[in-house]
Amino acid sequence: MVIPRFLAALAALSLTAAPAVARRKAPEAAPIPPSAGGLVDNVNGFSIGKDGRFVRFTGLLMKDGKVVKLLREGEARPERLDFRLDGQHRTMLPGLFDAHGHVLGLGFALLQLDLSGTTSLEAAQAALGRYAAEHARPVWIEGGGWNQEKWGLGRFPTAADLDRVVPDRPVALSRVDGHAVLANSAAMKEAGITAATKDPAGGRIERDAKGNPTGLFVDSAQALLQKAIPQPLPRERDEALAKAQEALLSVGVTATADMGTAAEDWNTMRRAGDAGRLRVRISSYALGIEPMLSIAGTGPTQWLYDGRLRMIGVKLFADGALGSRGAFLKAPYSDKPGATGLQFLDDAKLRNLMSRAAMDHFQVAVHAIGDGANAQLLGAIEELSDTYEGDRRWRIEHAQIVDPADLPRFAKNGIIASMQPTHETSDWRMAEARLGANRLGGAYAWGSMLKSGVPLAFGSDYPVESPNPFPGLAAAISREDAEGQPPGGWHPEEKVSLEQALAAFTTGAAFAAFAEDRLGSLEPGHMADFILIDRDPTQVTPAQLRETKVQETWIGGVRAWVRK
Repeated sequence: MVIPRFLAALAALSLTAAPAVARRKAPEAAPIPPSAGGLVDNVNGFSIGKDGRFVRFTGLLMKDGKVVKLLREGEARPERLDFRLDGQHRTMLPGLFDAHGHVLGLGFALLQLDLSGTTSLEAAQAALGRYAAEHARPVWIEGGGWNQEKWGLGRFPTAADLDRVVPDRPVALSRVDGHAVLANSAAMKEAGITAATKDPAGGRIERDAKGNPTGLFVDSAQALLQKAIPQPLPRERDEALAKAQEALLSVGVTATADMGTAAEDWNTMRRAGDAGRLRVRISSYALGIEPMLSIAGTGPTQWLYDGRLRMIGVKLFADGALGSRGAFLKAPYSDKPGATGLQFLDDAKLRNLMSRAAMDHFQVAVHAIGDGANAQLLGAIEELSDTYEGDRRWRIEHAQIVDPADLPRFAKNGIIASMQPTHETSDWRMAEARLGANRLGGAYAWGSMLKSGVPLAFGSDYPVESPNPFPGLAAAISREDAEGQPPGGWHPEEKVSLEQALAAFTTGAAFAAFAEDRLGSLEPGHMADFILIDRDPTQVTPAQLRETKVQETWIGGVRAWVRK
């Protein structure tokens, strides 16, 4: 499956914060050189220790871009320093590590039409009309973020819905989960899609009663449309990467896994690194076996650009998404009897792809949302673990709907559950409709994963969701959405503590990417990547935690972003 560059725009950041992000710049003062030794003092500091508990401190001593020592209140401070910064009692946290995002997808989402804030089809049509009027170029209109569940539409939108607004230019708009794209008639004509076009393996073309395409293309069927869309120029990719980095730094994300790096994405990151413009640390997972081999060859790359970029593994797909009914389920969807979703790979193909990566020690990360896909992947890992011994850290991305009987299997073979808390708060109503109340015992089951001894890594899946980790932290400890619904949390037994949630966004995410030797905590010898925020997360409600603002972001002992 090809992840389209018009993946959904952020749910919260792009509408409310994007203009502000554009205005925020690095401080005008000359940055502190990374070779300098310095102290950030008078802080309310939290890190995560090896035991998963909070480590408290009031000063951070660093040199050559790394942490030298965490100082506690009353402990002597060095007299000779290259610089000393008064933290003004602000809270310091380790730089947050998003375990699952799409870097270039975020950048393009910030540059294209964003429908994530629309609550009706009519509002989306109005936004499309305004965008078309204000952007005569490029000819193709791209964007995303729409969600028919949020619109209360009761059906998927169609090409006819778009044709009423823009009939004369091709339009391609990604659903919020990135697993379906809606096209107008002009776009389908450009792509040569007709009633005779067949559904590809792992994909579905929605059709009307006469067999004509309605304009909705699910999972791998998106490629039928994407082939007609002009590819962005290198300078456009560079702009998208710059936008993405600024957005990530503004919400305290200093490191991220890029889940599905295409060759063009890697080249863009390398250009930025060569020019000294790569700011965020990126652990890259290639979008399939071919780009993995063409980029990294015989094994994971070394860290490049002073620890800013590394290709560590490969991203594969076992199924689609719940919202477009592409998640592969063991039993039919409750709201569509007879449909069980899309199984992208048969058992033999899945094992062959995983084996090809593992034989050269690439880490394997596989997207699995439905309980059928998770069970299939667990079986593959159990079989392959007998062949590929050692510290493999098999990753299951999302693990959203799991048969409770399969939950104990995650603890075997060092399987990492890479999950996204904001998916639960966005999806819980839809999950109830898709599966019914009796099949939700293993849904978004963070608490059960931890109780079973499963390594947990948290991310956002940006730009499907906002890259802001603080709504994710709030969701993890409350299981309530931004409106406080449902009161007390959805399946509250699956809540985790603040310590556990912060660990999953720091040390857990670093461990999941084989980066625990340098990232995730502020222990001595690790990179001096940290953030200063406007509140103490241990002293606020989940609603207040959700609204946390990052004031400064530091990477490698250098101030990389400051709120104006």
